[in-house]
Amino acid sequence: MQEIDEETEKKQILNKYRTLLRSATEKLTKEEKKFIRKAFNLALDAHDGVRRKSGEPYIFHPLEVAQIVAKEMGLGATSIAAALMHDVVEDSDYTLEDIERLFGEKVTKIIDGLTKISGVFDQNVSLQAENFRKMLLTLSDDVRVILIKIADRLHNMRTMDSMPNHKQLKIASETLYLYAPLSHRLGLYAIKTELEDLGLRYTEPEVFRDITLKLNESRAGEIKYLKKFSANIKEELTKEGFDFEIKERTKSIFSIRKKILNQGISFDEVYDKFAMRIIVDTPVDREKSDCWKIYSIVTDFYRPNPDRLRDWISTPKSNGYESLHTTVMGPEGHWVEVQIRSKRMDELAEKGYAAHWKYKENSNGENTLDEWINKIRELLENPESNALDFIDEFKLNLFSDEIFVFTPQGDLKNLPKGATPLDFAFEIHTQVGTNCLGAKVNGKLVPLSYKLKSGDQVEILTSDKQKPKEDWLNYVVTARARSKVKTALKEEKKKIAEDGKEILERKLKHIKITLNEQVVNELVNFFGVKTSLDLFYRVGNGQIDNNRIKDYAKERAGGIYTYIKSKFKRQRNIKDTPKASTKKGDVLVFGDDEQRLDYKLSKCCNPIPDDDVFGFLTVSDGIKVHRTDCPNAISLQSKYAYRTLKANWISSEDIHFVAILTIKGIDTVGLVNNVTQIISNNLNVDIRSINISGDDGVFEGDILVVVRDKAHLTTVIEKIKKVDGVTSVERRYKN
Repeated sequence: MQEIDEETEKKQILNKYRTLLRSATEKLTKEEKKFIRKAFNLALDAHDGVRRKSGEPYIFHPLEVAQIVAKEMGLGATSIAAALMHDVVEDSDYTLEDIERLFGEKVTKIIDGLTKISGVFDQNVSLQAENFRKMLLTLSDDVRVILIKIADRLHNMRTMDSMPNHKQLKIASETLYLYAPLSHRLGLYAIKTELEDLGLRYTEPEVFRDITLKLNESRAGEIKYLKKFSANIKEELTKEGFDFEIKERTKSIFSIRKKILNQGISFDEVYDKFAMRIIVDTPVDREKSDCWKIYSIVTDFYRPNPDRLRDWISTPKSNGYESLHTTVMGPEGHWVEVQIRSKRMDELAEKGYAAHWKYKENSNGENTLDEWINKIRELLENPESNALDFIDEFKLNLFSDEIFVFTPQGDLKNLPKGATPLDFAFEIHTQVGTNCLGAKVNGKLVPLSYKLKSGDQVEILTSDKQKPKEDWLNYVVTARARSKVKTALKEEKKKIAEDGKEILERKLKHIKITLNEQVVNELVNFFGVKTSLDLFYRVGNGQIDNNRIKDYAKERAGGIYTYIKSKFKRQRNIKDTPKASTKKGDVLVFGDDEQRLDYKLSKCCNPIPDDDVFGFLTVSDGIKVHRTDCPNAISLQSKYAYRTLKANWISSEDIHFVAILTIKGIDTVGLVNNVTQIISNNLNVDIRSINISGDDGVFEGDILVVVRDKAHLTTVIEKIKKVDGVTSVERRYKN
């Protein structure tokens, strides 16, 4: 066991504290320094003798969190003191009353908020969702609660090396699922980027290492290129008298990975890995004109791509982001992204809403934050909103690319990309959305599923007779609209069900059957519905008519009802999910003690032996097995960590699996025959189905093959790739 050098540790603690004071962006007064010192002393006492998993003194953690709050968020003495004491009430004998007596109401309120939300990702799911609501409600009291929580998570992510792998995966999944998008929504771009990169480092370590190595290899050449690219621009900006700074910016590892996946390209085909940022120090009243003047200078030297101009100066994003982005053709035919912004805009972009304390005269950002908080409160306070659904609905709009559309009166509304006239209608008013009959975009009638574009002018047509329909849920993308439509549909269903219950009671009475609990249960089973509400609803809307009720009465009277009941029960329990064969024992074992349990393979990612997988305990369908890189993995591991099981493959020669191969190439005579010959004859692999089509000399299609495991599948893919004319073979997962 390593001996602890207490003197060295004391010096390290003191050095960290002094660094913290120097990091405060605003000059601290004597009183503020005393205030921070008092908070530091209390935290030091509260965490005395406590150590982190890494073995270092626990006080290092609150000191580092306070450092992030001071330096990277630019917050003042109140936030620094609260960050130093953020774990005190939860982890020691100090109470909120002690904090209030020593530090006042403001700091106490922040620490109370932090203590309440410390269990946001508890093992109890319903608590998790409810605590998440509470966390967001604290935004309306003091946004610093969330900012300090994000700083706390950032430091935890930076220091996860000493944790076991399963905890690293859980915390990293939570971070990618919630904390990174939340940081983005609050305008904390630098922190959001670091959280995403760290999240990727632990969820997909091999991908992270690969991109990091490639970036490092190309960095020197790219930076040299950007220096050459900016030489003329620097000279001209200096000549024009601008006070400016030019930074070379590297695209984050996470965003490079995202681009590779979304666009189906290689690392070398990501052309904007490096970009240039021009930051001009200029008064607020000249920001816009100076940025456009710099844009003019840049485009005098290099030809711009008109499709890649982004003007977030005239219309800032809803989280306060302001900048002018353009992509120009540089020397040697390379595209270069250039970002142009003022010093104030840059600070707001890096530190988000935290920086608005410094720019109080600019109230636009505060107003946008208030609007965002009000939208969250509206969702939270909706009594019909399911607590678990809420997290997904909230995340739906946490941050998405935005569009800006106009009302007929010229008022500007911002909506997520992909929004429809229905979203716009509910954005105007709940009643306008509920009674929406149709829409005109730029004076022309469009369907309610029409995808709005920036600059559209939208007019909503309403009718008092119109009510929300089930298919509206396919057209709306905003959480507000989705929530309102669901609530309206539930209300309508309840009304129809009430009428249906009366109709059913009357019809049964006519054939001498009394509607009681037993009869309701029999009817639910007979008609194969889930609940009594579904039963009454179907009677109310005519799906279950008089003849079908008479069929039930005949079967009941005939004494074979028990058989019918069990038949329907069996039918409802039959699932379409492929189940693992158990000829010679299960293919997978679960948990540390390697138990053999029944399981099913999830359709979303089609795992096969040798894939890295985990088990997920569903409510109604037993254990479902997912690949660790499944599109749903991060969400499941983040929201329901306590329901995930470690899973390992064991050998089994009798198990076979279906895999889908997408094949592309040059259409030549006999090519399909050559491919099928290799698969069937040479490799003795069964082909379930084949669907290949050609067009203008090229072909593309899917082949479903039955393989033993991943190694077998790899052999099949490599053999097909060698066929003349085949350009690519990839395994595809079902959508």
